[in-house]
Amino acid sequence: MPALETVKKFAEKLTGWARPSKADLMALVKEREAHSFRFQDDGTIPNHPTWPLIIYRSAVRLPGKLDPAAVFEDLFQRNGWDDSWRNGIYDYVHYHSGIHEVLGIARGAAKVRFGGRRGRTLALKAGDVAILPAGTGHQRLSASRDFLVVGAYPPTGKYDECTNGEDRERALKTIQKVVRPRRDPVFGADGPLLKAWKLRR
Repeated sequence: MPALETVKKFAEKLTGWARPSKADLMALVKEREAHSFRFQDDGTIPNHPTWPLIIYRSAVRLPGKLDPAAVFEDLFQRNGWDDSWRNGIYDYVHYHSGIHEVLGIARGAAKVRFGGRRGRTLALKAGDVAILPAGTGHQRLSASRDFLVVGAYPPTGKYDECTNGEDRERALKTIQKVVRPRRDPVFGADGPLLKAWKLRR
């Protein structure tokens, strides 16, 4: 996490400054359609065999009086997605085999390639949210200077970082075992994510 963001996060947690109230938080969320993107295993990046990447466009209003990173942190935490961080997205392709991840774009804009070399490049901007099922490759190709992301994770799963297919057989088995989260990180218990990520039989 950049040093300035570390200081801001600490100060905001301590004082409540620039953070949304619990009553106001859900008023910042706008009902949005879930855009789904499915990716095949490319031999290096496995992606998820069943569940798609979900993108919510302009799903969160970010008023100037509030710190946009704090808005995403509080929203994700309210819905059970925690261990949040503030930073960018790595400029090399990677994935997480043991946990799902949500990325809230707090500031700026970027072009991010999802799914590995044969995946898809998407433009993301402040207010957008991307929800990545375990195994989904992601890589920042370009970004504005002010680009800032808040990432978080559901309560089940274990963080890891995979890049060039190391221990691929283990990763493929682990991805299959990561359970579906109980709540959508933006819309909660009835969010579109839960319809898009159907329970496996």
